[in-house]
Parts: sequence; structure tokens; C-alpha cells
Amino acid sequence: MSEAKNMRVREQPNMKDHVYKLIELTGTSSTTIEHAVENAIQRAHKTIKNLSWFQVVETRGVISKGKVDRWQVTIKVGFTVED
Repeated sequence: MSEAKNMRVREQPNMKDHVYKLIELTGTSSTTIEHAVENAIQRAHKTIKNLSWFQVVETRGVISKGKVDRWQVTIKVGFTVED
């Protein structure tokens, strides 16, 4: 094995294999898309352990009087399933 390849193998962290469950949430905010995502994650964090990552699936908004009134962001959230 070349020295460079051998160094890459040693540098890799010892990672456990995980199983994840996905849920879909929709957060809302009257201010920003990011705040809508934060609202969804903060609410899920109250009842779900081991939240690990999220993926934005859809972004929508409500229009009122010609202006953005509310953001709605649907996300998939992954969390590790405990052994």
C-alpha cells in the first residue's frame, strides 16, 4: 500500500453504522425561510431524540395584500434509531 493511501486509511474516523428514521415536518414563519426551518426543528426537538440532519423538500408562501405574509417550509428530518 502506498504511503499516501495508508495515511488516508489511518486518518478516517472510527464511525459507527447508524439506522435513521425520516419524518416530514412543515414549519412556518412570518419573517424568513430560515426561521420557518428553525421553528420546525425546535418543535421536533422537544419530543424526538437524536435529531441529526434535515433536507428542505418544499418552500411555499402565503401572499396578503401583494406582500409575503407567511413562509411555509417542508423539511425531511433524520434521526438515529436507538439500539
